[in-house]
Amino acid sequence: MTVLHSPRRIVLLDLDGTLTKSDPGIIACVIKAFEALGRPVPDEAELHRFIGPAIIESMKRNHIPDDQLAKAVEIYRDYYSNKAVFDDPNHPGNKVPGKLYNTVYPGIPEQLQALRADGYFLAVTTCKPEYQAKPICEHFGLDKLVDAVYGASKDNSRLDKDQVIRYAFENMGFDVIQGDRALMVGDRWTDVEGAKACGLDCLGCGWGYAEPGELNEHGAYRIIDEVSQLRDAVEDYFNIDEN
Repeated sequence: MTVLHSPRRIVLLDLDGTLTKSDPGIIACVIKAFEALGRPVPDEAELHRFIGPAIIESMKRNHIPDDQLAKAVEIYRDYYSNKAVFDDPNHPGNKVPGKLYNTVYPGIPEQLQALRADGYFLAVTTCKPEYQAKPICEHFGLDKLVDAVYGASKDNSRLDKDQVIRYAFENMGFDVIQGDRALMVGDRWTDVEGAKACGLDCLGCGWGYAEPGELNEHGAYRIIDEVSQLRDAVEDYFNIDEN
C-alpha cells in the first residue's frame, strides 16, 4: 500500500486515449476475437467505442451471446497480452502483442514530469486490467513518471471506473478528513461518470476517443483539446478549489 503524507493533491489519469494512443492495438485484437468466433466484425465507428469501457461490456453491447462472452474476452486478451503478431509502431520490423501496438501521445511525458515537480500525486487509474496496464506503463516508461498504476481485476469483480477509483483510493490511503483532494483526467464518458459516482470532477481530454459532445453531455467540468494544456488545467482546478 502506498501512503504519503496528507494533505495531497491527487490526479487520477486514464490510460487509453489520455496518456496513450491505443486504438490500433485494441481494435486489432477485437477484430481477431470476432473473427475467431465467426461473428460479423463491427463497423469502424463501433470498433472505436471499444476504447474506454471494460472489454466485456463492449462485447455485450455488440451482441456476443452470454455463452460466448468468456471465450471472446479470452481470445481478445490472448492477442492483447501474448501473441506478438502486430507491427510495432515504435520499432519497425518488430512484432508485438496488441498492448504494445500503441504509442504515448507527444508531450505527455513532459506534462507528467511537470505535474510531479509541482507536487501532485499521479496515479494511472484505468478500466484496463491491472496485469495489462502495469506492463504497458513500464514498457513506455510511464511507471517512472507516476506514483502508482491501478486497474481493473482479471476476474471482472473490479470492472467499472468508479470501482477502480475506489480501489485506488483504498490502496493510496486517500483521506478527505486529512485534506486529500483528487481530480479525474480522462477522455470518455466512463471517466466522467466514474468520477461523479465517487464525488469527483473529471477534466476531459479532447484528444482522445470521445464522440462529439460526449464529455459535455456527461458533465465533464472542463474539456481541454491539447496535451500541452494539461498541467495548467490541473493547476487551475486545484487553485480554484483552494480559493
